[in-house]
Amino acid sequence: MNRLENMETFVRIVENGGISAAADNLSVAKSVVSRRLRELENHLGVELFHRTTRKMNLTDTGQTYYQDCLRIIDQVQESEQVASRSHDLLQGNIRVALPYTFGTMHIGPAVNDFLRANPQIRFDLDFNDRVVDVMQERFDLAIRIATLSDSSLVARRIADVAFTLCASPHYLERTGTPEKPEDLPKHQCLPYSLTPDPERWRFRHPDGRETDVWVDAYLKASSGEYLLKASVDGHGIILLPTFIAYEQIERGTLVPLLRDYALPSLNAYAIYPQTRHLSQRVRSFVDFLVKRFEGVPYWDQNLE
Repeated sequence: MNRLENMETFVRIVENGGISAAADNLSVAKSVVSRRLRELENHLGVELFHRTTRKMNLTDTGQTYYQDCLRIIDQVQESEQVASRSHDLLQGNIRVALPYTFGTMHIGPAVNDFLRANPQIRFDLDFNDRVVDVMQERFDLAIRIATLSDSSLVARRIADVAFTLCASPHYLERTGTPEKPEDLPKHQCLPYSLTPDPERWRFRHPDGRETDVWVDAYLKASSGEYLLKASVDGHGIILLPTFIAYEQIERGTLVPLLRDYALPSLNAYAIYPQTRHLSQRVRSFVDFLVKRFEGVPYWDQNLE
């Protein structure tokens, strides 16, 4: 029995959703894939899949073993690169889940620069604002902007994420400028709908008191970029991360408001499961991101 070959076949069955698809992916007969899986289960003395007439689902043991196989296969590949004297070149695939706007505006250009320095890397980027299951969906890592509470994940901070409250000069000329948070319910506000409480905006007063203000959702949307454009067009006040709004603020098409009042902040993290072996190529990419965004992020440097 070729144990490593059987482990690789098992991984292909999981990733392709069944024996037939794995056989097609490996360009071997279906009977070969079935034999390798049978040998592996007999060797381990366990069932790796719950089998029905329509699908194969991993058992709990199978799920744990799958993660171990990923780690072992990745380590073997890295060892082979070192043995063949190619360890000075990063190679292989990196699959990343990342939030749409932050990803396209800031991580995407970073990926492009990383690829120029490491042309043998291949990226698979999933730009999506949903919260992915990194392990179940087989991502190498995810970029997440949040307050993290899941202890099963390893997180490395990439950048500070500050927020700004702003509106266009045209809107402020028409409606007046709010002087305190309690003035906001009188204004047209544009909440970002993917937050837990889109219409509750929190402020900290100069004396340290915190205030929650419930605003009128004149226009609510799940796209920060759309809300930014709507605010520039004079439709109301936005509360968005500075990494989205900074260019419009620098141009003067948006005006920051209530700057004596502090807004909540978050962090951008690179996360991956504790059970996932982090390959050299992924570690190098995370190091690259940390270095790129260290200190005051470039989008905040001209806002003071």
